[in-house]
Amino acid sequence: MENTKPAPAHAVSFRLSVMMFLQFFVWGAWYVALYGFLKSKGMTEAGEGGSFDAAAYTVAPIAAILAPLTLGLIADRFLNTEKVLSILFLLGASLLYFAPSFAQAGAPGTLLEQFNHPMILCLLAYMLCFMPTLGLTASLSFRHLENAEKQFPVVRVMGTIGWIVGNWAMWFCRSIGLDPVEFSDNSPHIFTAAAIASAILGIYCLSLPKTTPASKGQKISIKEVLGVDAWSLLKNRNFFVFALASFLICIPLAGYYAKGYGFVDEMGVSLFGSTTGAMSTGQMSEIFFMLIMPFCFARLGVKWMFTIGMGAWVARYGLWGFAFGQEGPLLTLPIFIGILLHGICYDFFFVTGMIYTDKKAPAAIRNQAQSLIVMLTQGLGLGIGAQLFGRWATACSVDGHVDFAKFWYSPALFAFSIIILFVLFFWEKIHTPAASTAETDSPEGPTSDQGS
Repeated sequence: MENTKPAPAHAVSFRLSVMMFLQFFVWGAWYVALYGFLKSKGMTEAGEGGSFDAAAYTVAPIAAILAPLTLGLIADRFLNTEKVLSILFLLGASLLYFAPSFAQAGAPGTLLEQFNHPMILCLLAYMLCFMPTLGLTASLSFRHLENAEKQFPVVRVMGTIGWIVGNWAMWFCRSIGLDPVEFSDNSPHIFTAAAIASAILGIYCLSLPKTTPASKGQKISIKEVLGVDAWSLLKNRNFFVFALASFLICIPLAGYYAKGYGFVDEMGVSLFGSTTGAMSTGQMSEIFFMLIMPFCFARLGVKWMFTIGMGAWVARYGLWGFAFGQEGPLLTLPIFIGILLHGICYDFFFVTGMIYTDKKAPAAIRNQAQSLIVMLTQGLGLGIGAQLFGRWATACSVDGHVDFAKFWYSPALFAFSIIILFVLFFWEKIHTPAASTAETDSPEGPTSDQGS
């Protein structure tokens, strides 16, 4: 049974916005700058099994595969969602605080040795706590928002702002006169700032609107533990095409996450002397596109929102491939345009996907459905991509230097092929707030496929 909403709609939106801000502040404070921290500790040297930075950027996908469906089930059946979130963020705070103390220099031998490293294990434990929150905060928001298409992008944009503030936290500390060495982009304080924010968020979650389990009291079967109900959504052709495209597009996206910071840094592109600052302009563009999403959603529909989002990835990789070897504006301008395209890449695909998934999933399994998409994208897609692009970087290297033209043109072609498949096989349009209960509560989702 759905909760009543005694609080005014704007008050609920504000509370959810604060949740999003803190959640993405936590992630943004350390994730982008992690490569710089590992490099400063001598942990980016490649061994026979790869490098510690490749392993570090693989733990999030592993966690996204292992944790979300089970914790989605807990939120659907046993424990209020806001309480699950509180527990996860508080546990995560302690793990983040101690993570940098485990940093040890050296090149790994085998793949197993990478994942036996104390810091990698600590980050894995942390991401097992954090990754499920991506689906849970989305489902909690949809539960309490009256009009998801219009309200969720406005709530979610505060997460983007939180990511930006997290990125710039160390720069701000330096700007007010604190030790520039202690508060650099590669400082261990990136973890301290994230840990403090995570602890605050863990306490704050207990003040969120009560979100009781939609299926509380019902018996649990093995198929529910394994997430079979959520996987059954893939029987719907359009949802299957959407899920497959989401999974595939995240394979080249892993190359952006793992090597994007290093590429921009190596090309000497920065903002106010900070590579992290330059990368954060992508989230700044995300704010603009998030705010115009309701307008675009109503006029373009799901299919073309997805297509434009994927097309922006093709353009980004292509521009970065072109920029390599150039000088002056022909170097800096394509790189900055590629970064700024992040707003379209993320909003038009991932945020639209959250809204689409909420509409397609029955109320009883919406937490699991959101978690399924997190698992396919942040888990399998980025996980496979992190390993493939670690090896692709080696294949594109000559005398230890990566040929970034070759490195970026390949994911551009891969992403373009996904667009073609998606446009040919996805034929559904959901963009109005008047979607019927029959459409959203059917296990198969909407029963009629509409051309868009």
